Amino acid sequence: MNITNRRLLRRMGLATSVVVCLGTLSGCFGGDDRDDPIAMPSPSPTPSATPTPTSFNVQPCLDQAIPGTGFTVAQAVVPDTLTLTLSAASGFPNGRRLSDPVIDVTLAVIFLDLSVNGPGTLAGLPLNPAANDRPFRTSFPYLAAPQGSPPLADSSGTTFTFRSDPVSSYVRVDRMGMPAVSTALIPSDRKNAYNDASPADDANGNFVPDLGATLTALTNALADDLTAARLTPCARPR
Repeated sequence: MNITNRRLLRRMGLATSVVVCLGTLSGCFGGDDRDDPIAMPSPSPTPSATPTPTSFNVQPCLDQAIPGTGFTVAQAVVPDTLTLTLSAASGFPNGRRLSDPVIDVTLAVIFLDLSVNGPGTLAGLPLNPAANDRPFRTSFPYLAAPQGSPPLADSSGTTFTFRSDPVSSYVRVDRMGMPAVSTALIPSDRKNAYNDASPADDANGNFVPDLGATLTALTNALADDLTAARLTPCARPR
């Protein structure tokens, strides 16, 4: 709404108030202009609104078990590694297939009560695409063909050259274990320290306070939106 419209609405509201006041005053006088008092109704008390919790305890989110995996949310993100249990069904967070909606599943397990809303709740929303925009290959390298017409000499994947350099030749620049952990749950001023650290540091609890603080802040901001969407948050009001 622009400033002109807001001013117009304020003026209309003021004019309406003046008319109401004049009508009320006219009822206070008889035809002989004498001040005859009249009984005015007592104002009804305004019901007080129920305060909305502004802070949540996210520990129930971290303690809940992820169905079909045998571990809790906390165990899935600390240490920050992508695990594979051969006795369980494949698919994120037990491994990661190319077609898995990993971000949607990650958000579901850290924000939603998994006993009410399953890990695939957000992935099933209609705003998500039904499939990758290009089909995945059924043989190596399995990734979908590139968009457009890049100048590739061979797109079959048979001419790939795998590096055999020693580990000492590489420098870590980022950690990509569980999706969104480094990106979304580690504060900006701690990302370099986190990416330079190892999963052993995670297991020692070095970054647990950071993860908890960020998850709490995100939950405080999003809890009312989740409930408005008829979803059940895993966090509990403090």
